Amino acid sequence: MATMIGSGLSNQTGAALGALAFPVLGPLGVVAVRQYVAALVLLAVGRPRLSALTWRQWWPVLLLAGVFGTMNLSLYSAVDRIGLGLAVTLEFLGPLTVALAAARRRLDAGCAVLAAGGVVVLARPRPSADYTGMALGLVAACCWASYILLNRLVGRRIAGAQGAAAAALVSALVFLPAGVAVALRHPPTARAVLCAVAAGVLSSAVPYLADLLTLRHVPAQTFGLFMSVNPVLAALVGLLVLGQHLGGAEWAAIGAVVAANAVSIATLRE
Repeated sequence: MATMIGSGLSNQTGAALGALAFPVLGPLGVVAVRQYVAALVLLAVGRPRLSALTWRQWWPVLLLAGVFGTMNLSLYSAVDRIGLGLAVTLEFLGPLTVALAAARRRLDAGCAVLAAGGVVVLARPRPSADYTGMALGLVAACCWASYILLNRLVGRRIAGAQGAAAAALVSALVFLPAGVAVALRHPPTARAVLCAVAAGVLSSAVPYLADLLTLRHVPAQTFGLFMSVNPVLAALVGLLVLGQHLGGAEWAAIGAVVAANAVSIATLRE
């Protein structure tokens, strides 16, 4: 339980620290640094033998790399516009959709309706609504769903963490020109770089290693159930670190998405 809580708080705190670097590096610069850190960590853990991979193994790795980078860029861009709590809530619809898509129970249909209701509340017309930010959050959700499905495929075709490491390397190489361009256009401060690196460590390295440890001792269903509190953690971290206040309607929407995921997972039969 302590490891799961630490993983969730680390992930959301990393995203919040990354947001502190937005005024200097922008979401693109922060994501570029995060991709570099993720690649270094996964290469050290996975140690992929790139020359031994066949095209049948490479093409899902390349797709995974594209989805990985797009997911992080769309999420951080959404955070920049609508705040951490709401962005993570919208992104969380991705794994929820994957879970519900394979379900055939009436309860799961009810969970889908509940989650959809939360989205309707978030997207309701109002003067302060940022529909571009919401759209970016939904893009991140689609990418997360694709990330889950591609990870399964890569895991079946490539042993261990080699596939994830190869995908992280490709993604980092793709973001390398963007990172250089951002650095040349807006020379980064030491504080901004430190925040971006912290985002990479706390949102990539720590959760990855913590989740590996957790899944050795906790059933997958229990792990998935706890994952549902991430939108709440994101909203709390956004409030404490970034000063992002949410109204009652936004908290209700977050609660609806969390409840939909929690009920769906908690009632699964092993």
